[in-house]
Amino acid sequence: MLHTGFADSMVLSHAERLDWLRLIRSENVGPITFHRLIRQYGTVAAALEALPALARRGGRGKPLRVHGKGAAERELAALDRAGVAVVAHGEPHYPPALAPLEDSPPLLFVRGHPALLERRGVAVVGARNASLNGRKLAHRLAQDLARADVLVVSGMARGIDTAAHQGALSAGALGAGGTVAVLAGGVDVVYPPENQPLYDALAEQGAVVSEMPLGEAPQARHFPRRNRIISGIALGVVVVEAAARSGSLITARLAGEQGREVFAVPGSPLDGRAAGPNRLLRDGATLTESADDVLRGLADLLRAPLREPAAADFRAETVPPPSDAEVDAARATILEALGPAPVTVDELIRGCQLSVSVVAVVLLELELAGRLERLPGGRVALLTTP
Repeated sequence: MLHTGFADSMVLSHAERLDWLRLIRSENVGPITFHRLIRQYGTVAAALEALPALARRGGRGKPLRVHGKGAAERELAALDRAGVAVVAHGEPHYPPALAPLEDSPPLLFVRGHPALLERRGVAVVGARNASLNGRKLAHRLAQDLARADVLVVSGMARGIDTAAHQGALSAGALGAGGTVAVLAGGVDVVYPPENQPLYDALAEQGAVVSEMPLGEAPQARHFPRRNRIISGIALGVVVVEAAARSGSLITARLAGEQGREVFAVPGSPLDGRAAGPNRLLRDGATLTESADDVLRGLADLLRAPLREPAAADFRAETVPPPSDAEVDAARATILEALGPAPVTVDELIRGCQLSVSVVAVVLLELELAGRLERLPGGRVALLTTP
């Protein structure tokens, strides 16, 4: 039986874990679509069976590639040989703060100590070309947060990320808050290569996490996806040095969209690496000079027990789907309302004056057909070429 909550944590059987991996690896299935499919069909097995027909109704000409059972078996075996834990949404050790997000990864691959993911965390991120003072501050900040039993989350990049992980590790790792690195590539791919000693220390004393397949090299498009996991695991995000156009600012923006607290370390206007944090401060981020500023800003969240909703059976949530006639009648209206400019799903529902269930099914069809893109903030956009 599959659950969405994490109070009475489920544990997937091997067959269920295989189906979960097959579904998330199938063509045009991302995290949001994965969760919507399960809500629609009740089980992953039923969702897998429905994929080809949904894609055809969305206008796809060629057959949709559904990930094969043999390929999934081989991937699970490779993960086991590599000593990588597979943590499914709703299982023990899945990060509680990440679980409620609509784009939370169905599966996380973890090398090291998965139990760390259940701790309350703060993300510390910043410039790769960080100054010496910036690295020193990030190291001290992370060390003090870890000593206060706060998990330090970052991305194992050069500069601020590296300093933050090193600071948390110096606090005693498992004995204190610990530290987790979220990677943009496979959990077995060390990037940058010079961080191999840090990676080894994280695997031994902390945890390394990814949603990507083993061996996947990090690419530019992977980093925003990685960043939403960094901010999603954490209760707040601290930015220490970042240029005006920086991946760290993407993490801060995602944190705001996820309802997280944003903290920023001020810097000199003469240093381009201060442009990002200074802009965040103008936009309402909490001025941060030490871990105490972060701990005060998150005091209520750190004191409160983690909310653990009762586990919910996917099948109990399944509602009768709209009829084919309803969906067929609505498809043209929804396609006319969509375009390359993103709109929120709520706007689409109001503008088309259609039911939530009808719009949800049409959007699923279009996405599986490769004609729709889902964007942060509950937005969707029509792709110009199928």
